[in-house]
Amino acid sequence: MKQVVVIGLGQFGSHLARSLVKLGCEVMAIDVDERRVEMIRDDVHRALIGDARDYQMLSSVLSGSIEEAVICLGEKNLEPSILCTLNLKKIGIKSIRSTAVNDDHAQILTAVGATEAIFSERDAAQRTARRVANPDIRDMFPLAEDYRIMEVDAPEKLHGRTLAELNLRARFDLLILAVRPGSDPHFRFLPPPDKRIQPNEVLMVLGRELDLVRFASQ
Repeated sequence: MKQVVVIGLGQFGSHLARSLVKLGCEVMAIDVDERRVEMIRDDVHRALIGDARDYQMLSSVLSGSIEEAVICLGEKNLEPSILCTLNLKKIGIKSIRSTAVNDDHAQILTAVGATEAIFSERDAAQRTARRVANPDIRDMFPLAEDYRIMEVDAPEKLHGRTLAELNLRARFDLLILAVRPGSDPHFRFLPPPDKRIQPNEVLMVLGRELDLVRFASQ
């Protein structure tokens, strides 16, 4: 079970902690606010009251064996997230992600040891914009460079045709990674070439963002 510590239990942090538990992670949640800790205590594996700026506190409950740390501290004051990142780096945690207010904040976080800066509102806005512009797109996840994995309702032009007939690699430079019926929460990965696309199916597609949008809007 992957061990993750979530520091900061505002709206984003608390949703993240609960979602990680549902995905099978062992989650420790930390916040300076006793009320927030009490609200999440029954939903995570361990919940603690503590100030993330305090190295002694963090080092007493965390070690370098923790696989992931996600810092979700407030946006009004940048100091807590920066000091927390420094503390986690000193403890020896290798993967440290932190929410960032802007690009300057992200650069500081990276400079002091964060492996990723998270722009929660910006990312949510971009994902919403994609869905507004292309209603068939259910979700899109970033990978390296401009590659993305997209979940999309199967376009009508694909219905009844096999993957071999569609030849999406040649037409759009895309790969179909998985397929699932719209009512089924589970994807069937690596569908065979003779798989025929049905009207109610959702496709998981890999490719560059512009190619994915072009495919979804065909």
